[in-house]
Amino acid sequence: MDLNNIVAKLPYREPFLFVDELIHVDEEGIKGAYTFNENLDFYRGHFYGKPITPGVILIETMAQIGLACLGIFLLDKEFTANAVIALTSTDIEFLKPVYPKERVTVFSKKIYFRFGKLKCEVVMKNESGQEVCKGLLAGMITEEL
Repeated sequence: MDLNNIVAKLPYREPFLFVDELIHVDEEGIKGAYTFNENLDFYRGHFYGKPITPGVILIETMAQIGLACLGIFLLDKEFTANAVIALTSTDIEFLKPVYPKERVTVFSKKIYFRFGKLKCEVVMKNESGQEVCKGLLAGMITEEL
């Protein structure tokens, strides 16, 4: 599957799309990147005057790349327009702040994928290769009811 096609199938668009590029994907994991635009609305009030990216946005970025994109790849032709993607659990440790204009890379390694549930070990690194957050994410891809 073409990497651009995976991103096109995501149910997110600007300003809530946190995937700029998918670098690699296979049956065991995925690697992708995103640069946080300094004009994103949440920076106006999150640590006013010294903005940093909220942890919930870092989790969302890891989930979009590390779960949703990987899940779409794993399902391939079974992924339809009626699919619903839902985050089901998180266990994330935050290690360093992420600032506006910073590019991060997400590395996700599949732990298991069965019955529509995907669980992954996910790491986000900054441009210097330092881990900024890491942990476990799980989600489900199901058909709309």
